Amino acid sequence: MQRNSVKFTLIFATIVCVCCSVLVATSAVVLADRQESNRKIYKQRNVLLAAGIIKDGQDVSNNEVSELFTDAIEVRLVDLETGDYVEDANAADYNQLAARDDPAQSEVAPANSSSIKRVPHKGMVFLVKQDGALNAFVIPIEGYGLWGTLYGYLALEKDGTTIRGITYYEHKETPGLGGEVDNPKWKALWPGRTAIDDQGQPVIRVIKGPAGDVDEDPRHIDGLSGATITSNGITYMMDFWLGENGYGPFIQKFREQGGAVS
Repeated sequence: MQRNSVKFTLIFATIVCVCCSVLVATSAVVLADRQESNRKIYKQRNVLLAAGIIKDGQDVSNNEVSELFTDAIEVRLVDLETGDYVEDANAADYNQLAARDDPAQSEVAPANSSSIKRVPHKGMVFLVKQDGALNAFVIPIEGYGLWGTLYGYLALEKDGTTIRGITYYEHKETPGLGGEVDNPKWKALWPGRTAIDDQGQPVIRVIKGPAGDVDEDPRHIDGLSGATITSNGITYMMDFWLGENGYGPFIQKFREQGGAVS
């Protein structure tokens, strides 16, 4: 067969495509467990970041992340409608995003500015403990920015009002603009701010321009320069997940009972 013939070209291209397909498929199957493990560690790392147990830029191995998470975090599920804990031995393996997309495990979200379409019946809560005592908790948050959904974690102190930290682990925002949600300097503005007022209403706002210091202006966060839509999106997701359609019922009971939610 002539190497410069059409037939040879087609056969050669077919063989290359088949070989590449087999290689990719084999790699996906062989590495599936490792990929799942890495995803789990990545999310654990971000929970620890939000909780302030590890810091941005800190060199922490996967094994250390796993150990820190096991020692300091208790994973619980809550009924988002009632705010009560749900007993589930497999809480740590619960896939909240999958549950959100499953009509049997979720419901249509009320109209909201964060473009959240569905809400799972059960939500994860990461209880942060030090020397066996509860001192904070972390909740997952999500909401639409400019180009897509931002996924992250928000940590609140034991009072259920004061923010301990925030982190975003996945988003599609523009680098240097909305992508500054990843900037440690911007995330450092959140600790100590007030998330919820005395009536249980979300009050934290990302405003246009600079906010004051924590003591002077506890309810506002500096806006992201050139990223008004992303800044508004963050405010909207705070309103949703800290409100009655998100974790509001749980947070209210947590505040009243000091974490001993029935």
